[in-house]
Amino acid sequence: QVQLVESGGGLVQPGGSLRLSCAASGSILTMYAMRWYRQAPGKERDLVAGISSRGITDYADSVKGRFTISRDSALKTVNLAMNSLKPEDTGVYYCNAELVERGEFSVKNFWGKGTLVTVSS
Repeated sequence: QVQLVESGGGLVQPGGSLRLSCAASGSILTMYAMRWYRQAPGKERDLVAGISSRGITDYADSVKGRFTISRDSALKTVNLAMNSLKPEDTGVYYCNAELVERGEFSVKNFWGKGTLVTVSS
Protein backbone atom coordinates (compact mmCIF):
# COMPACT_ATOMS: atom_id res chain seq x y z
CA GLN A 1 0.00 0.00 0.00
CA VAL A 2 1.38 3.36 -1.04
CA GLN A 3 1.67 6.03 1.62
CA LEU A 4 2.77 9.66 1.55
CA VAL A 5 3.84 11.10 4.89
CA GLU A 6 4.50 14.81 5.39
CA SER A 7 6.65 16.33 8.11
CA GLY A 8 8.14 19.66 9.09
CA GLY A 9 5.11 21.79 9.82
CA GLY A 10 4.81 24.01 12.85
CA LEU A 11 4.45 27.52 14.20
CA VAL A 12 6.73 30.20 12.80
CA GLN A 13 6.83 33.99 13.02
CA PRO A 14 6.28 36.15 9.94
CA GLY A 15 9.50 36.39 7.97
CA GLY A 16 10.68 33.03 9.22
CA SER A 17 11.43 29.79 7.39
CA LEU A 18 10.27 26.19 7.42
CA ARG A 19 11.17 23.11 5.44
CA LEU A 20 8.52 20.53 4.66
CA SER A 21 9.30 16.99 3.59
CA CYS A 22 7.18 14.23 2.11
CA ALA A 23 8.27 10.62 1.89
CA ALA A 24 6.58 8.06 -0.31
CA SER A 25 6.66 4.40 0.62
CA GLY A 26 5.09 1.15 -0.49
CA SER A 27 5.01 -0.83 -3.68
CA ILE A 28 5.97 1.91 -6.13
CA LEU A 29 7.11 1.19 -9.66
CA THR A 30 7.48 4.68 -11.13
CA MET A 31 6.93 8.16 -9.75
CA TYR A 32 5.97 11.10 -11.91
CA ALA A 33 5.03 14.61 -10.81
CA MET A 34 5.02 15.51 -7.14
CA ARG A 35 3.24 18.55 -5.76
CA TRP A 36 2.49 20.51 -2.63
CA TYR A 37 -0.97 21.89 -2.03
CA ARG A 38 -2.19 24.22 0.69
CA GLN A 39 -5.60 24.53 2.30
CA ALA A 40 -6.14 27.64 4.36
CA PRO A 41 -8.93 27.70 6.96
CA GLY A 42 -12.29 27.96 5.24
CA LYS A 43 -10.80 27.86 1.76
CA GLU A 44 -10.27 25.35 -1.00
CA ARG A 45 -7.10 23.35 -1.47
CA ASP A 46 -4.78 25.19 -3.84
CA LEU A 47 -1.62 24.18 -5.68
CA VAL A 48 1.52 25.72 -4.18
CA ALA A 49 4.34 24.10 -6.14
CA GLY A 50 5.03 21.14 -8.36
CA ILE A 51 8.02 19.30 -9.77
CA SER A 52 8.10 16.87 -12.67
CA SER A 53 10.07 13.65 -12.81
CA ARG A 54 12.66 15.60 -14.82
CA GLY A 55 12.94 18.33 -12.23
CA ILE A 56 10.89 20.99 -13.97
CA THR A 57 9.27 23.18 -11.33
CA ASP A 58 6.19 25.35 -11.20
CA TYR A 59 4.94 27.70 -8.48
CA ALA A 60 1.84 29.61 -7.54
CA ASP A 61 2.37 33.33 -8.08
CA SER A 62 1.91 33.98 -4.37
CA VAL A 63 4.99 31.93 -3.42
CA LYS A 64 7.37 32.59 -6.32
CA GLY A 65 10.76 33.73 -5.08
CA ARG A 66 10.04 32.56 -1.53
CA PHE A 67 9.40 28.80 -1.83
CA THR A 68 11.59 26.17 -3.46
CA ILE A 69 10.45 22.66 -4.29
CA SER A 70 12.95 19.84 -4.76
CA ARG A 71 12.89 16.08 -4.97
CA ASP A 72 15.11 13.07 -4.48
CA SER A 73 13.82 10.43 -6.84
CA ALA A 74 16.00 7.68 -5.37
CA LEU A 75 14.65 8.33 -1.88
CA LYS A 76 11.13 9.04 -3.15
CA THR A 77 10.95 12.32 -1.30
CA VAL A 78 9.83 15.83 -2.15
CA ASN A 79 10.71 18.89 -0.11
CA LEU A 80 9.39 22.43 0.14
CA ALA A 81 11.70 25.11 1.49
CA MET A 82 9.63 28.08 2.59
CA ASN A 83 11.25 31.44 3.30
CA SER A 84 9.93 34.89 4.14
CA LEU A 85 6.75 33.32 5.42
CA LYS A 86 3.63 35.44 5.68
CA PRO A 87 0.47 34.96 7.75
CA GLU A 88 -1.40 34.17 4.53
CA ASP A 89 0.85 31.12 4.09
CA THR A 90 -0.94 29.54 7.03
CA GLY A 91 -2.73 26.30 6.25
CA VAL A 92 -2.50 22.56 6.03
CA TYR A 93 0.08 21.53 3.44
CA TYR A 94 -0.59 18.33 1.54
CA CYS A 95 1.81 16.25 -0.50
CA ASN A 96 0.55 14.80 -3.77
CA ALA A 97 2.21 12.30 -6.08
CA GLU A 98 1.40 10.76 -9.43
CA LEU A 99 2.75 7.24 -9.61
CA VAL A 100 2.36 3.73 -10.89
CA GLU A 101 2.21 0.92 -8.37
CA ARG A 102 4.02 -2.36 -8.93
CA GLY A 103 1.76 -4.75 -10.78
CA GLU A 104 -0.39 -1.92 -12.10
CA PHE A 105 -0.43 -0.10 -15.41
CA SER A 106 -2.26 3.14 -14.74
CA VAL A 107 -1.02 6.36 -13.15
CA LYS A 108 -2.82 7.18 -9.93
CA ASN A 109 -2.90 10.17 -7.62
CA PHE A 110 -1.98 9.75 -3.97
CA TRP A 111 -2.26 12.22 -1.11
CA GLY A 112 -0.68 12.58 2.28
CA LYS A 113 -2.68 13.49 5.38
CA GLY A 114 -1.15 16.95 5.61
CA THR A 115 1.01 18.96 7.96
CA LEU A 116 -0.09 22.22 9.57
CA VAL A 117 1.88 25.41 9.04
CA THR A 118 0.95 28.41 11.15
CA VAL A 119 2.58 31.78 10.50
CA SER A 120 1.82 34.11 13.36
CA SER A 121 3.49 36.46 15.78
